[in-house]
Amino acid sequence: MKKAMPIGVDNFEKLITNGYYYVDKTMFIKELIDLKGEVNLFTRPRRFGKTLNLSMLRYFFEDTGNDEKNAENRELFHGLRIMSAGEEYVDQMGKYPVINMTLKSAKQGTFESAYYKIKEEIAREFKKHDILLESKNLLETDKQLFRDIMNKKASYDAYSGALRFLSECFYTVTNQPVIILIDEYDVPLENAYFSGFYDKMAELIRSLFESALKTNDFLKFAVITGCLRISKESIFTGLNHLNIMSVMDKRYSEHFGFTEMEVRQAMAYYGVEERFHDMRKWYDGYTFGDTEVYNPWSVIKFLYDLDADVNAFPRPYWSNTSSNAIIKDMVGRADREMRGHLEMLLDGKTMDIPVHEEITYGDMYENGDNLWNFLYFTGYLTKKEEYFKESNIFLKVRIPNVEIKTIYQNTILNWFRENIKKQDFRDLYHAMENKDADKMSEILNEQLISTISFYDSAENFYHGFLAGILSQSERYLVKSNRESGKGRSDLMVKSPSLRGKAFICEVKISKEIDDLEKDAEAAVQQIHDKGYIAELQTEGYRDIICYGISFYRKDCEVRLDKG
Repeated sequence: MKKAMPIGVDNFEKLITNGYYYVDKTMFIKELIDLKGEVNLFTRPRRFGKTLNLSMLRYFFEDTGNDEKNAENRELFHGLRIMSAGEEYVDQMGKYPVINMTLKSAKQGTFESAYYKIKEEIAREFKKHDILLESKNLLETDKQLFRDIMNKKASYDAYSGALRFLSECFYTVTNQPVIILIDEYDVPLENAYFSGFYDKMAELIRSLFESALKTNDFLKFAVITGCLRISKESIFTGLNHLNIMSVMDKRYSEHFGFTEMEVRQAMAYYGVEERFHDMRKWYDGYTFGDTEVYNPWSVIKFLYDLDADVNAFPRPYWSNTSSNAIIKDMVGRADREMRGHLEMLLDGKTMDIPVHEEITYGDMYENGDNLWNFLYFTGYLTKKEEYFKESNIFLKVRIPNVEIKTIYQNTILNWFRENIKKQDFRDLYHAMENKDADKMSEILNEQLISTISFYDSAENFYHGFLAGILSQSERYLVKSNRESGKGRSDLMVKSPSLRGKAFICEVKISKEIDDLEKDAEAAVQQIHDKGYIAELQTEGYRDIICYGISFYRKDCEVRLDKG
């Protein structure tokens, strides 16, 4: 029996004890110990292994206060790379109290609800360590505050300072400094920005972090993870000892996401090496530091599907887990310049941006550079190369892979469908009814100029573009035959009444601008050659009008069948 793929399993103990397939990332521990950073912020895109890595750190370093449990935790690492890294690393196992919490549950519609979820998470962590209340070293006043926090009865100030207080309790009882692990620190901030209470949430997170990380004499080290590096000045005030490791940094670059060697080993294990080309095309393409990285979530999901069927199709798995609101918002706001940049990226080209690592959600729409930086640091763009110019670091960025390109394309098509619902296309239908091909060309060209186009999947784009526009009339039914593959015309537009008009539209994609007229004529000829009109005649339609339509980038040509 092959090991199961750990889909959605981000608890290290559960992953190991239940025998899931594990890509060994334990050398992350060695690098943390070697570099001796006191407060470490790791920013990586969603679903790139941050939660599992924090869980791994917890089980490695935590002194649970129970010798039997500590031995069980130690056994979890049997055979993993860290165990052969040297005694100076193994000696750190089970040595420190660990505070481990996530802020992902604070994605709520109001500040009150988000704050309550954070209180719950803090209370849960206190409850996990309530054995501290049995110690004679703690003052009764501290025990009472501990109970109040644990029972969600303490004040706002008590919760904003709770992590430092718990650190002091640990140190008082164990005489050991604590390790603090905080996952998804930016989730409540991102949510608060889009929900309208960013300032309140930023103040809470700032207070929590200041007390736990800035003025905490009982701290061994801290590891914080998130998707975005939110302005150091606003959240990490005064943390001069903060080490920030983003996707640009060469250190720690191979610990989040899978390297090509790790992907090849996994594919060999499951016996699906023959699908490596698809795996690479769809899920590779990220560059963290100088390391080539695959999206681990998507690799695991594709391997899961391939294990059942080696001929399974790749899918945009990441689009179902990552918030694509920023892409949708960007497409909706895009001016002509931004549309041009998006089309260039979708065409496989790069664009140059100056790096702004410290931004807030409020800065996102101040200028285009901030938005492109946001997309880069959250995984929707990746670095092809970097260079230094006039005191600034610049990146040449591109879309990483087919999966991410698909997210852009689907978002653009969905936006287009929503946008055209707000428009009136009666002039287009009048032109169709009046056999005015020139007017049809004029209207379609205007729409092409104002939308975001992509050309690598041109047939999908233009077919969706035309079908979307023609579907707006309440007087006609639109039938798309493109997916049927049965030798029918691309689009049929017909009146519900057989006495009304019916239209056949055949679409061609031109290779050059000068081919537009010729291809539109060829589309008309194809309608005749393949007898597309017969289907409508069989249904009973008599007034049938045929059009050949050709597209090349932002240009369109419509030809009427005059025969």
